[in-house]
Amino acid sequence: MMKRFLRVVWNYHNLLIIILTPVLLLPLPLVIQGKVSECAFVLCVMAVYWLTEALPLAATALLPALLFPLFGIMKSSQVAGVYLKDFHLLLIGVICLATSIEKWGLHRRIALRLVTLVSVNPGWLMLGFMNSCAFLSMWVQNTSAVAMVMPVVEAIIQQILNAEGEAEQRQQAMTGTSNLGLELEGEKVIGQKIEGRYRSKREHMMCKGLCLSITYSSSIGGIATLPGTSPNLIFSEYIHQFYPECTSVNFGNWIVLCLPISIIALLLSWIWLHWMFIGSDFRVLFRPSGERSERETATARVIEEDYNTLGPMSPQEVVTAFIFTLMVALWVFRDPGFMPGWASIFLPEYAGYISDATVALLLGLVFFIMPAHKPSADKHEAMISWKEFQACMPWEVALLVGGGFALAEGTQVSGLSSWVANLLSPLGSLPIIATVTIACVLVTSVTELASNAATITIFLPILAPLAEAIRVNPLYILIPTTLCTSFAFLLPSSNPSNAIVFAYGHLTTTDMVKAGIGVNVISVLAVLLAVTTWGIPLFDLDTYPDWAPTPSTSNITRW
Repeated sequence: MMKRFLRVVWNYHNLLIIILTPVLLLPLPLVIQGKVSECAFVLCVMAVYWLTEALPLAATALLPALLFPLFGIMKSSQVAGVYLKDFHLLLIGVICLATSIEKWGLHRRIALRLVTLVSVNPGWLMLGFMNSCAFLSMWVQNTSAVAMVMPVVEAIIQQILNAEGEAEQRQQAMTGTSNLGLELEGEKVIGQKIEGRYRSKREHMMCKGLCLSITYSSSIGGIATLPGTSPNLIFSEYIHQFYPECTSVNFGNWIVLCLPISIIALLLSWIWLHWMFIGSDFRVLFRPSGERSERETATARVIEEDYNTLGPMSPQEVVTAFIFTLMVALWVFRDPGFMPGWASIFLPEYAGYISDATVALLLGLVFFIMPAHKPSADKHEAMISWKEFQACMPWEVALLVGGGFALAEGTQVSGLSSWVANLLSPLGSLPIIATVTIACVLVTSVTELASNAATITIFLPILAPLAEAIRVNPLYILIPTTLCTSFAFLLPSSNPSNAIVFAYGHLTTTDMVKAGIGVNVISVLAVLLAVTTWGIPLFDLDTYPDWAPTPSTSNITRW
């Protein structure tokens, strides 16, 4: 009876969370009356829903549009106006590019080409795939990058497993021996037929390492550019919305700060994964090229065959690569910081009017206009169609981010952000690096259970007022915490990239937790190193900026 009751409760646990959460939090708006408590009620309900995913993330993001007008915090028209921002236009342009890259197979060419630049030794192969996935995720969403690269990795894994089996059979034929009764990985080899996917523990460990390297490198590479991850874009839009006079957050400054972080974290994570899954003897990486094993010869063959089957670059790939390069160049030199950007040179009277979203939209729309083939009387096909774009567009993320902006606006209007800042002001007695470290560890822990975009959406309205209250440059706290929000490495459910890799069946949750702890530590330390060294002069982090307001405790709304 008890088992049946528990099964029913579990089957309906999402519904119970949806109903009980607002009921249990009702004392906030009813007993402690005021706009601050009412906004706190909305924030807590959304946080619980986002963390548990009892409601779809996008559905939860619509709650401010419903509850803020009912509580009198903001008018419905005001809330609606916050849901569509510059972020969404930038996202649309980037997804147009990603759609064309995926449709015409440019991602496969990039991945295979980068892999061919390294040796086919398993260690170098892992580094090659990590570089490929990290590079792709700098320009497309992490999930898309993993979905593009992982099929290539799986094909090579299967070829390696087949080659290993062929080599074993040849060796047995020459020696007249058999593997009858041999146990490997807890599975029996009977004659030449294996009950399982792997012939040795070494094979299985190599497969695990390759798979984990793909999902981890997608997150590490994505932080290097502003459009690389949703948290980066959300942070950028938050800064432009609430600190409009802050001009230091741009594509150029961001890549100068974060590209070294990605490189450091990528290399150290590769060493960590190599040690865990391939071995601690790194001398094998520097063997002469003529001493290839059977496995390495098979790997080189399949990579070469896959690349040769692509043939020469198609006109569609050339066009996509050209627009991709042009988009990056226009982003970098729009307002690089160390020199006047092209926007200020050609349009000096409209300084500040053009943003990265303008560039992304301009070139994104070109994909809908430019013919994919030579003109003919039969039909006209553009580089991408609207249907193909819709299949790639993460509408859930777009709504989620809109809800986050609405929530942030509500916390400002109601005075909740000021109240929280006053509550957390004792943290100002700690050294700033201690405060930043605490914030980084906190968001890294939360993002393992909630989506990256939801996590940064919850913490931005809390951490920004905290920085103002303790008179620290808001970027000193917000930049590292934004980056650490992308470090969800421990669980298959932590982000979609982990789930895609996990679905291939080479990994267990324990594998991901063991490896992810090390990669988490490496990534957080790389971020802290950056913001305390070259990040300080780059963003003037050691001074309280003029563009940030001076908090006045006398005006803070209290419950």
